[in-house]
Amino acid sequence: MRSEPVLEVSNLTKRYGSFTALDELSFTVERGEVFGFLGPNGAGKTTAISILSCLISPTSGTARVCGFDVTRDSLRARRSIGVVPQEIALYPSLSARQNLLFWGRMYAVPASELGRRADELLGVVGLADRANDRIDTYSGGMKRRINIAAGLIHRPEVLFLDEPTVGIDPQTRRSILELVKSLNEDGLTILYTTHYLEGAEYLCRRVGIMDEGRLIAVGTRSELVESIGAVDVITVDAERLPGDIESTVRSIEGIRQAVVSEGRLTLDAAAGSESLPRVVQTLSAAGANITSIEVTSPNLESVFLHMTGKTLDEMPDDGE
Repeated sequence: MRSEPVLEVSNLTKRYGSFTALDELSFTVERGEVFGFLGPNGAGKTTAISILSCLISPTSGTARVCGFDVTRDSLRARRSIGVVPQEIALYPSLSARQNLLFWGRMYAVPASELGRRADELLGVVGLADRANDRIDTYSGGMKRRINIAAGLIHRPEVLFLDEPTVGIDPQTRRSILELVKSLNEDGLTILYTTHYLEGAEYLCRRVGIMDEGRLIAVGTRSELVESIGAVDVITVDAERLPGDIESTVRSIEGIRQAVVSEGRLTLDAAAGSESLPRVVQTLSAAGANITSIEVTSPNLESVFLHMTGKTLDEMPDDGE
């Protein structure tokens, strides 16, 4: 018999005056799943997390966490979740262990268990040897690890991770992803928001594509790719791209979408290798100086480009 979903969200909407930050969001997350929200900053991901965390109230719609309504039964809903916000929520003048003890007290973890849990989590995130060092001596990646540990101190049923790898180098980002994967393998249910393709593809069984406050598609990676016809992506770095080059290359047979961002032309192509010669010819004739060109197989970036006409890196790395 299938268990009740850990998260049940129906038509969740949040408006600020005439601005709609979240537009009738509906989805479910099963126990033990990593469900990802993929979209650029400003897509509504953090707004959704804030409502599910009982930090702000929705304008309309409903959401239940572990069976508890986030509006009518917010106290019990809060006890079921761990939240790791995009911003580091640690006291820099305290040590890592002191931070975990503080957050444990905030979650009412019994004093008899708190020290043991803190030490256990310091081992889980690989920072037991730095337990008594002040947070302001930590690197960005180390702070991210302790930030995750703080969200786990009360042993939540579900963990909300809001852009947990923002502002760190690729190697450290990968280590954070491996930590999150190990937590899920131990049975933790995770809601993961990101605008990094790597994290969504590595961690998530299902992904929700978000843009401008709307959930525009949900599915596994293969389901989402199949939904757009399994297209290839041609990425062209070039100098002197004409202003009208997007409409020009869209006229090439097999090209379904074209977007220019910071000197890079990204093309959605039915068969990339077949379209490539015509693309090169067209760009050269238009006066563009091609510096590099690459054809990649379909992925979640392809899905996002196809469904929104935008790339995931069009917006800055500074939150919503």
